[in-house]
Amino acid sequence: MTATLARLALVVVLLLTPVWRAFREVRAEWLYLVALAFAVGLFAAPLVRAVALRFRVLDLPAERKVHEVATPLLGGAAVYGAFAATVLLNFDFSLGLKGVAVGATIVVAVGILDDVTDLPARLKLLGQVGAAGAAIAYGVVLNIVPDWVPGFVWLNVALTVLWFLTVTNAIQFLDGMDGLAAGLGVVAGIFFSITALQTGQRYLMFLSAALVGACLGFLPYNFRRGRAQVFLGDGGASFIGFTLAGLAVMGEWAAKNPVIALFTPTLILGVPLFDIAFVGAVRVATGRVHTVSEWLAYTGKDHIHHRFEALGLSQKQSVLLIFFIASTLGLSAIMLKDATPREAVIALVQAACVLAIVAVLEGVGRARPRR
Repeated sequence: MTATLARLALVVVLLLTPVWRAFREVRAEWLYLVALAFAVGLFAAPLVRAVALRFRVLDLPAERKVHEVATPLLGGAAVYGAFAATVLLNFDFSLGLKGVAVGATIVVAVGILDDVTDLPARLKLLGQVGAAGAAIAYGVVLNIVPDWVPGFVWLNVALTVLWFLTVTNAIQFLDGMDGLAAGLGVVAGIFFSITALQTGQRYLMFLSAALVGACLGFLPYNFRRGRAQVFLGDGGASFIGFTLAGLAVMGEWAAKNPVIALFTPTLILGVPLFDIAFVGAVRVATGRVHTVSEWLAYTGKDHIHHRFEALGLSQKQSVLLIFFIASTLGLSAIMLKDATPREAVIALVQAACVLAIVAVLEGVGRARPRR
């Protein structure tokens, strides 16, 4: 009870007007948003854990899972609540933010419903398509296909749906070790903030800060010494993935260079994108899946964190290594901003070499028998 009151007091203090003004006077608005979202997440996570225990919403051990005891789900509700509270209290909603917020809410609702009732994969996919459609309805659309291509509007819409589905599921698939999905949300959010600052998009920088803080507030209960107290669940992992995908689409990463505009968010999200592509290709090549439905429903220990563990790393070592790889790719994204064509090529080749090393390590891990 004392700890709960202390966490609540921290939230109340941060909501006081003089505290906000103090942060603003030293031009630390980004840090304030991180702190507020962190405090709300830190307060909310034990509450949703108690609800999950009360209603037996648990992730049970299984052959294809790495945890050994039943663990409460619904942690994603705390991350979503922390992000939503911070945004509602501090932001004027742009049209794009409204679209991402509506879509993220749909994704969270579908994910929590899946945590509670174990929805069929097709229904989850339908919910994610609906969430992407909601964001698109508010103008959150990629602008990759040039306007001289016939049907460019619908092609851009199709690519936007594909982007949302890919990033959302890529983060969800990586939610297989303590701290991994939420930690990648922190790493990606930081680099989106930096690149947004580089390109003069302070609104997007502050929005990324809210996501960073919300994920940080959850991590003490999930990435800790000993076993996790609560898991994100599908609702939380899907929310983080969908929000990161939305940040990427909302941003203007390079007005005059479409290549840099494309690769900046791709590099920041390089680890989950590489993992979903690599694992998907291996599953198809080895005949494990033959249809889209099978691919959606398939679960197995063949993702990057499983391969690193097969090499002999502990779970925490595997997660930290993935964080370092994601940070390396994020640094490459930062370098693209004012790079000459030659420097941009070097940065992209460097990133490709990093991913090639990962592919080799995964191949070695795949060849080793599981302990």
